Amino acid sequence: MYLEQIDGPADLKGLGAEGRRVLAQEVRDALLAKASAHGGHFGPNFGFVETTIALHTVFDSPRDRLVFDVSHQTYTHKMLTGRKEAFLSSEHYDDVSAYSNPDETDHDLFKVGHTSTSVSLALGLAKARDVLGGSENVVAIIGDGSLSGGEALEGLNAAAELGSNFIVVVNDNQMSIAENHGGLYRGLAELRRTRGEARDNLFRAMGFDYRYVADGNDCEALIPVLEEVHGIRHPVVVHVNTFKGKGYAPAEADKEAWHWHMPFDIETGESHPSSRESYAALAGEYLLERSQSDESLLVVASGVTSALDMNPRRRRALGAHYVDVGIAEEAAVALASGAAKRGANVVWGTAATFIQRSYDQLSQDLAINGNPATIVGANGSVWGMSDVTHAAFYSIPLIANIPDIVYLAPTNAEEYLSMLAWSLDQREHPVYIAVPGGPVTHASRPVRSDFSQTDRYEVVRRGSRVAVLALGDFFALGEELADGLAEELGIRATLVNPQFASGLDRALLDELAKDHELVVTLEDGSLDGGFGGRIARHLGATRTRVACFGFERAFYDRYDAAELMREAHLTPDQLCRDVRELLA
Repeated sequence: MYLEQIDGPADLKGLGAEGRRVLAQEVRDALLAKASAHGGHFGPNFGFVETTIALHTVFDSPRDRLVFDVSHQTYTHKMLTGRKEAFLSSEHYDDVSAYSNPDETDHDLFKVGHTSTSVSLALGLAKARDVLGGSENVVAIIGDGSLSGGEALEGLNAAAELGSNFIVVVNDNQMSIAENHGGLYRGLAELRRTRGEARDNLFRAMGFDYRYVADGNDCEALIPVLEEVHGIRHPVVVHVNTFKGKGYAPAEADKEAWHWHMPFDIETGESHPSSRESYAALAGEYLLERSQSDESLLVVASGVTSALDMNPRRRRALGAHYVDVGIAEEAAVALASGAAKRGANVVWGTAATFIQRSYDQLSQDLAINGNPATIVGANGSVWGMSDVTHAAFYSIPLIANIPDIVYLAPTNAEEYLSMLAWSLDQREHPVYIAVPGGPVTHASRPVRSDFSQTDRYEVVRRGSRVAVLALGDFFALGEELADGLAEELGIRATLVNPQFASGLDRALLDELAKDHELVVTLEDGSLDGGFGGRIARHLGATRTRVACFGFERAFYDRYDAAELMREAHLTPDQLCRDVRELLA
């Protein structure tokens, strides 16, 4: 085997064409074995095997700087830079991140998991190189789907004026996560059709030199072009046509489903069966049903269709009621605000980690204007994605503190759908809804349907001495704590479902201060700037103590959710002990 003999890029230099062909197949075999057992970003990595081999054959990493955008396509890069055991041995599958990570090797320059960043990051490296008198190549690697992001276009615009070495490799596989959307993709299609000869050339128009490789899955076609631009003294784009999912028939046939994939059977491509409900599918079906009677409904996506489960069937059925702006969260917020201003009942859904990319638009384009758009944030939970670039512990501090945005935190499926329906019907506020983390739970009591009183909490049980305010998907933990206090300490605690992370029920809090010694807040997010801090500030002048439970302000990477909950004293037993000590 060739792969087993490669400990770094230098080991590629002596391979000939046949060795590179065999190596590419060995890499795909390793990718397939790991992905089938472990899951991961499948299509982007299968389509970028040969390009990665060619890059490391021509360039001299880490002296030459390779900057990967979003790093969905770095698995082959990891294998060729000393981390192959994480793909060859099941006991080492979790040794490396799914994204680029300089903690692992000098061959990775940045921790990157969000898109459209590589050109600007690489431009910074190139400018510093020029100032400091360096001579290394700087290569930004970016997918066609990432080009729709504002940061990518801003970076290209600035980089085109650089009068020194700067190489942009555009991996054009004709896909984002789902299909691409936007006018620039017609230009890319014409470049592919004309093998790079079309007059409509975005990159030349911006000031770049340009090369085209018709078969980016052929090392021998790539290497001469990369050798030609090696050491070039001006900005150049190498436009590489690749095939997402290449080498595995199910991934080639359904590129969207195989962008990221759960473990599966290699022979059939079938995932292990699951009967679990999802909040995304429940919302997707609700929106599809609503579109039949609500002519004003508009569902907005920004490249990520999974938050509202906008699968191809639902997208087709929604028709004009659906728009995907591509990977461009800033545009999504502004579009939603504009659509709401014109009278549409508009909802934008994406992963909470990506919403932070649009902070200025949330504040300026949306909140200041008071337009009643609905935003749905998924996976903003300790039970969400755990890679450091995707973990989302800061949605409450980020969004609930923007004036005039109503931040809703449902505790179960019925409450979530009720909040979504209310938000789409009302015309008073921009609304953010945090999708609960963890498995779907269902209501055990009647669910509120009117949330227009944005500072009124729901008192589920009325007691004394201790009040538990358990926000959103931590409400079940609050119920367990209240039960534990009754059983272990004989305290019948007051249990509150706040529902609002942004509003403050001053009347209720003042009432609780009269006969409660302790108020406990539970929130699935950062304590700094969070919900509990707002409660503590209000009660600070009273004799009632406040104990806030959540997570410390930190970056968490590939954590175990149960262990992190224990570290934060967020298990029922720990909470009961803490309450006992506080009361003592």
